[in-house]
Amino acid sequence: MKEIFINNLKKDDKVDELFMLKSKEAKKDKNDRWYLSAVLGDRTGEVVAKKWSIPEEEFPALRALKDKEIVKVKGIVGEYAGQAQLTIQSIHKLGTDEKFDRSDFVKAAPEPSEDMYKYIHDIAESFEDEDLKALCLKVLEDNEEKLMYYPAASKNHHAEYGGLLYHMKRMLQTGDKICQVYTILNRDLVLTGVILHDMEKLNEIESDLDGISSGYSFEGQLLGHIIQGVKSIDVMTRDLGFSDEKRIMLEHMVLSHHYEPEFGSPKKPLFPEAEILHYLDIIDARMFDMQQALDGVEGGKFSEKVWTLDNRKLYKVREK
Repeated sequence: MKEIFINNLKKDDKVDELFMLKSKEAKKDKNDRWYLSAVLGDRTGEVVAKKWSIPEEEFPALRALKDKEIVKVKGIVGEYAGQAQLTIQSIHKLGTDEKFDRSDFVKAAPEPSEDMYKYIHDIAESFEDEDLKALCLKVLEDNEEKLMYYPAASKNHHAEYGGLLYHMKRMLQTGDKICQVYTILNRDLVLTGVILHDMEKLNEIESDLDGISSGYSFEGQLLGHIIQGVKSIDVMTRDLGFSDEKRIMLEHMVLSHHYEPEFGSPKKPLFPEAEILHYLDIIDARMFDMQQALDGVEGGKFSEKVWTLDNRKLYKVREK
C-alpha cells in the first residue's frame, strides 16, 4: 500500500516509495558528467527527480526503465526554483511478485466520467436553439469514447484522467449561473462555447487510456487546438446548414478564448458571450491550480510556490 503521495512531500523528507515513471532523459551536467532527469507521478501530481553522477555500470538498468512503469525510488526531497525536487539515491522497476494498486498512480478527476458526460449531454439537450443543440450533441456523441479518459492538458491544469470533461462540466456550471446574473448573455451560445472551446484537445494532445499524455500530436504541435477547433467548427456548421453569422461567431469564440496573441488568440473577444467564455476558462484553470496547490497544506500555512500562478505561495485559510 502506497503511504507517501507527491502532494505531501516536504523538503528534507526521506523517501522510499513507489511512483509512476512519467518520463526520463539522460543528460550531462556542466562538468560533463551524466545524470538522469525524470518526472515521477502518482494520483496527486508530479515531481521532478534527478539522479546525479551516474556510474557507467548503472546505465543498462536505467535504460531498461520504461515510461509509465511503476518504479521503487529512494531519495531525499530538496527544492529547486521554489518547487520540490527529489534527489534519487536508487531507482528500479518492481519485481513480478511485488503488488501495487494502479489507482494510486493514475491522477483522475474526482467524479466518474460517465456522470460528467451525462451532465454535459443534458445541458446540450436543454438548448432552445436547435442549431446549437444539434452541433453540441453531434460533437459529444462523436467523441464520447475519448472524452471518458482524455485530459485537458499535457501538463498543468486538468492533466488527469477525465480532466477534459471535468473542466467542461465546471465551466458549464459556472456559466449557467453567470447567465442568470448577466441577462444580456445568450445562454445557449455561452454554453456551446464552453462545450466546443477545448474539444480539439482530443486531437492536439496524445493520451493513453489512463489519461496520461505523452505530448502533442503532429497537427497539435503545428496548429494547436484553437486553429484545429476553428477548422472543425467551420466544417461541421456548414454541413449542418448554419447561417454565416452563427458559424463565424462560434469560430470567433474558440479563436479568442485565450485572449492574448502570446497565448494563441490572434483576436480578443468582440461580443459578450466570447468575453465571458474567456473568463470562465480562466476561473476554472485558476481554481484547479489553487486547489491542487493547497491539497495537503495545513490551515494557517502557505503552499510551495506555484509556477502556473506566477510563482505565488498560496495561503490556506484555517478551518473554523
